[in-house]
Amino acid sequence: MNLILKRLLGITAAVATGAAALLGTGADTAGAVGDDNSAHCDRAEQDMWSDGPSRSVTGHDCSIPTDRDRWFTVEIDTLVQVHYKGDNLDGGVDRTETLHNRTIRCLGYTSDGDTVNWFGCPPA
Repeated sequence: MNLILKRLLGITAAVATGAAALLGTGADTAGAVGDDNSAHCDRAEQDMWSDGPSRSVTGHDCSIPTDRDRWFTVEIDTLVQVHYKGDNLDGGVDRTETLHNRTIRCLGYTSDGDTVNWFGCPPA
């Protein structure tokens, strides 16, 4: 076999093996990050406007994630959605809806004592 062909085959095998090892490591890391970014809240509130939900959720009795990365998975036992008549508080409350065992994704959070303000939560 030609020497150049042998070298090309060797390089191709090394690259393929290295790529497989990197992909395996990345998959393990992604699973670990998901576990560190999960939280749980006993109860939470979310405002619902005439044009859709608020992108923030106020949680109470929440566990705080150990990783301060982005995109948190938050499991909520009781989520109360307050539906407003218009696009501001002056319109008044139309109705409230209570949802149980909901999971949301949020970009980040701030906390103050027992209250956690989750922000950047796309509608589910």
